[in-house]
Formats: sequence, structure tokens, C-alpha cells
Amino acid sequence: MRSVGVEEELLLVNAETGIPRAVAARAIRNADTENGDEGGSLEGELQQQQLETDTPPTERMDVLGEDVRAWRRTAIDAAREAGARVIASGTSPLPVQPTVDTDPRYQQMIEHFGLTTSEQLTCACHVHVSVESPEEGVAVLDRIRTWTPLLIGLSANSPYWQGQDSGYASYRSQALQRWPSAGPQPVHGSLDGYEGLLQAMLDSGVILDRGMVYFDARLSHRFPTVEIRVADVCADARDTVLIAALCRALVDTAARQWQDGEPALTFSPTMVRLANWQASRHGLDADLLHPRTMRPVAARAALEELLDLLTPALDASGDLELVNAGVERILARGTGAARQRAMLEKTGQLSDVVAELARVTAGQDE
Repeated sequence: MRSVGVEEELLLVNAETGIPRAVAARAIRNADTENGDEGGSLEGELQQQQLETDTPPTERMDVLGEDVRAWRRTAIDAAREAGARVIASGTSPLPVQPTVDTDPRYQQMIEHFGLTTSEQLTCACHVHVSVESPEEGVAVLDRIRTWTPLLIGLSANSPYWQGQDSGYASYRSQALQRWPSAGPQPVHGSLDGYEGLLQAMLDSGVILDRGMVYFDARLSHRFPTVEIRVADVCADARDTVLIAALCRALVDTAARQWQDGEPALTFSPTMVRLANWQASRHGLDADLLHPRTMRPVAARAALEELLDLLTPALDASGDLELVNAGVERILARGTGAARQRAMLEKTGQLSDVVAELARVTAGQDE
């Protein structure tokens, strides 16, 4: 069975006002990571208002859920010592002036990309799924690209930007497109095709290194994994596990298709970008683009198509019940974005939205 690991980017906010605070370095110094499983970590990110957790690879979704919650608790405890709270939201509901970390690479990014770097304060969930070889990994990338927009819809959890309703369910997905290397990848066809494109991107001088290949999904440059990067960080840890289980099933299914000689769908990156936009704009509250036709269908119908595709892999991994229940949970209660908007409608205060996010992030809604 393939192993799975999750990276979650989290926001640090003022415990009283909910405004993001640039205290990541202090929080990390305070962090107690002695009890963390090997491979897990708590680190800084681009902005000093962020922390990133990293779970160790595991084959079991129940263990992954425990690890996600454990590293969130580590982040929450460390933030408390720095006078802050932690929220899992793709963007800050309240206005913020980001503070770029002093790491030399981040400072180089400011010089190279200007405001795109200094204004970028977004939080994603990146899922790593193990692959047997780079060749298999590229074959997987070619076959999952029309399906990953549905993960944007399910995970959508960033409706606000600088204190205003953006009109999007996942505005993080929109903000990310400011980077020149972000978005859907083409069909590569082979490992040589993939590596040739990456080398051409590096030779252009536009991106600084392989770590700046911000495709929706890519081969990790650190681990023998496919890294699926489209999801917003989810407030509810159960939704994080759901996204991870779906990602593993997508990789399993795509690898089997490759082994069976089934070709990849050849929609252009432009069409996949449209599917991403639709999911980013509406979450699950309007039609999504069908992954096989790129025509609009009801969100539930698109998700049913995804589950039909993945059922053999989910059944084999023992994740079918977890995934079916998780999808129904989100369809019934709404996405993270819908829940943020419902809280604002209830109280009229974005600070209450932040407080609710902190409560859910800490597992008080499970």
C-alpha cells in the first residue's frame, strides 16, 4: 500500500483580535517536538504569520488523522506561548500586512518577484503519495490532472481576502496564480518530457529553482512521491484525511491505468485551468466541470463520477467507507468557505469567523 504524508500551512493570529501575527520564529523556538514521530516537523514558511506542519509517511488513514491532530496541537501549544492562536484557513479573514521570513531564499524571491512574494499569505494542504519510480510518477501526473479540480471544490476554505468577501470559495487558488509557474501541468508523456520541461523552465531564469515549480501536482524534489498541491488547508482535520485518501486513490488508479496501457486524457492546461477556476469560484455550490468532458455538471454528479472511478482503489485500501462518509459530510454541512460565510452572517464579525476557525482547527468540532 502506498504511504501518504501531509503538509499543512497554518496561520498565526492574535488571540484577542484575530489579526495575523508575525511570531513564527518565536513559536518554533517554543515548540515541543520531542514526541513527534520520525519524519514529522514544525517549521516556518514564506511569511512570519505562518507555520507549516509535516506528518511522517504512513499507510493508514487513522494514523494519518492522529498525526495531523498531534502536529496541530504542537503548533497550537507553541503559538500560545508566543501569544497567538492557530487557524487552518486558506487565507486570513481579517486584513493583514504579510511579513516575509528572513531566510535568504525568501529574500531573493522578494527581489525577483516583488509584490507577488511580499503579498503572498495563503495556506495550502499538500499531499505526498509514494510512487515506485519517477516514470510511474509522471504517468500518474498525466492521468490525475483533470480530476484534481474536484479537490479544490471539496477543500475550499478561503472566501475572504484583506477583510472582504472575495466572491470565491477558494481565493487562495486565485492568489496562487500570480506565480509564473503555478497551475495545471501539461501531459508530459514520459519522464524525459517532464524533466525537459523543468529544465527549460530553469534555463529561462524566470524561476529560481526546482522548488518553485508550482504545478497543481509534481514529482517531489525531496521524496519519492507525487505531491498534489491544489487543496486549501482544511479547518476540520477529518477533511484533511479525506483529501489525503482521495489523493492516494487517484495515484493508485492512475498508476493502474498506466500499467494497463490506458492513455491519459489530453485536455489542454487551459481547459484544466477553467475547471480549477470553476471549483475555486463556487466550491460545491454550483456546477463543476466534468473531468472526462470539461462540460458543466452538478457538483454532486462530478463527485459521484470521481467516487465511481476510485472505488476499486478505495476498497482495496480500506478507505471506501471513510471517503464516502467524508464527501457526504461536506455536501451536507457545506465547505469550509460556506461555514466561514455562515458564521459571518450569524454574527457580523470577521473576528468571530477567526474564533470559530481556531475552535475547529483544535478539533473541538469533531
